[in-house]
Amino acid sequence: MKNIDLLEENINNLTQLWKTVGIPFLSYHKNDTFEYCKIENSGWPNKLWLRKDITKNDLSDIKKAMQTNSSLVLPYWDIYKTKSYEILDAYGFTVKTEQVAMAMKLDQKFTMQNNLCFKRVSNEQDAKIWSDLYPNAFGYLISKEILIHNHNDVQFYLVSLEEKPIGTFMLFQTQNNIGIHGVGVIPEMRRKGFAEEIMKFALNLSIDLKADYALLQASAMGKDIYTKLGFEDLFVIKNYVIA
Repeated sequence: MKNIDLLEENINNLTQLWKTVGIPFLSYHKNDTFEYCKIENSGWPNKLWLRKDITKNDLSDIKKAMQTNSSLVLPYWDIYKTKSYEILDAYGFTVKTEQVAMAMKLDQKFTMQNNLCFKRVSNEQDAKIWSDLYPNAFGYLISKEILIHNHNDVQFYLVSLEEKPIGTFMLFQTQNNIGIHGVGVIPEMRRKGFAEEIMKFALNLSIDLKADYALLQASAMGKDIYTKLGFEDLFVIKNYVIA
């Protein structure tokens, strides 16, 4: 797989995930310029994205959609080598967060410490536990209804230590690749190696699912762990909001 394909696959996995979780709520919308998904009573995905490089001609429609649907975030994929993000910078958009899109070829399983317990969410009770835990790690809510409506298409996992829930992650497969999303550990359990252990489990599971590559979008907090495990940088994602 060429590097350019990995760029496209990373974006495709992420946007297909947003689209997939939004459809059951009638929250996914598409026009000639962009797509967006905003689910009420949830802090995620709530994104508006383009499939092409952004131009000044796009700004009016984008701004209108983002003002009509408050809390939408516009991810800008820095893959075009055109500095078109300067258009957003100049027209009242501000960067809320930045991430690094990464990929890793799946060819060898990791040895696990076996300290943690992993359970796939498949019922309302576990969905509520997962949903209640997630904001402690990330600061925003993914409603339990999202898990209930999407647990067949998205693999949501609850991570526990000695029967105490401490973390989360999601797997989403597109073609022969797996996106690893929402890897989080509650603050009081950080710096104990648990995030790395969660990632090793997720990567081993991805190999069991016959995936060729693992894909993710790293925050500054998690990037060092992913690099250590063997992920390579693809491109920067700037997440814009309207000032």
